[in-house]
Amino acid sequence: MRFRILDRYISGQLLTAAGFAIVLLTAILVLGNIFKQLLDLLVNQDVPMETVFAFIGFVIPASSVYTIPWGFLTAVLLVFSRISAENELLAMRTAGLSYPRICAPVFILGGLFSLFCLWINLEVAPRAQERMKRAIFSIATDNPIALFAKDQVIEEFPNRKIYVTEKKGENLFDIHVFEHNDRFEILRTVFAKQGRIETDMENRAIKMRLFNARFEIYDQQDPRNLNKLRQGITMAETTISISLEELYQRNEQRKTLSSLTLKELNAQLKSQKGDQMTRTRTEVSKRYSFSLACLTFALVGIPLGITTQRRETSAGFGVSLVVAFCYFLFIEIANSMRDNAAVKPHLLMWLPNLLFLILGAWLFVKLNKR
Repeated sequence: MRFRILDRYISGQLLTAAGFAIVLLTAILVLGNIFKQLLDLLVNQDVPMETVFAFIGFVIPASSVYTIPWGFLTAVLLVFSRISAENELLAMRTAGLSYPRICAPVFILGGLFSLFCLWINLEVAPRAQERMKRAIFSIATDNPIALFAKDQVIEEFPNRKIYVTEKKGENLFDIHVFEHNDRFEILRTVFAKQGRIETDMENRAIKMRLFNARFEIYDQQDPRNLNKLRQGITMAETTISISLEELYQRNEQRKTLSSLTLKELNAQLKSQKGDQMTRTRTEVSKRYSFSLACLTFALVGIPLGITTQRRETSAGFGVSLVVAFCYFLFIEIANSMRDNAAVKPHLLMWLPNLLFLILGAWLFVKLNKR
């Protein structure tokens, strides 16, 4: 019975601390993604609040890939540094309990969190990431004027780059339009002092009405030959029509590896060879490796927390920040090598877990001998 009380006590402390840490870290990452992805739309467009809330719902699973292991590590450090500082751990040891028995609830919770992370990494996060991209894309295509941000190069339209110096509502100022071929050779440039965006959603098109426009037309067969450049073409008013259909098709083709579920990744592996197969295998290994982070962090966090022996929350967060940063840095370094098949990046993905498990086991054995 006393063992069950002890298990409930430690589990309750861990779940409370982990819940708080995960919520806090998720809030920080979600806000960061909102500012990164939606800031311009929120400032310059009337984006409905339900769209913002839907975006937040899509960001949370993608963020939890990082926040759940990090939050669990923080909880382990906080709980064990506190019970060590307040001599609760000493009382448990005096009662004849070994460190493995005291820490049993931690490893059980770490295993459960790892299984939960595995489900998120393989299924939930990829689907959420894809839906998040579609949500951002829908904001732009439902209200195409949102695509045009001031002082930025718009590259969403196939074979076109558009730069707008100033934007006021549907009116654009100092417009530069560059049309190029598939080899990114410029075929035509258009400069206009002022313009206006008109949408034709029935025909899925955007019409840019330009005023005082000046054209430069390059030779279609030899666009690099400046001797064949035609300059000085001006028009008081002209209209450039941009098809949204091409934009839809391009968006469908831009599905990345991180937005594919395990089933979709395995289906790709069957038809891939060479570098493509290496990248896909690395992505699969990354997701499985990431999922074990909770167990790895439990093994490392317990001895570090006991050794720290601090009641302050800031100390636990500080140590967790260093440990998590090192772990995630190893993962990102391995991920950056996914195009180099010679170093076997799909195996390198397991190196952070291996190193941290060895470190945690050494610290735990050393602690158990005290």
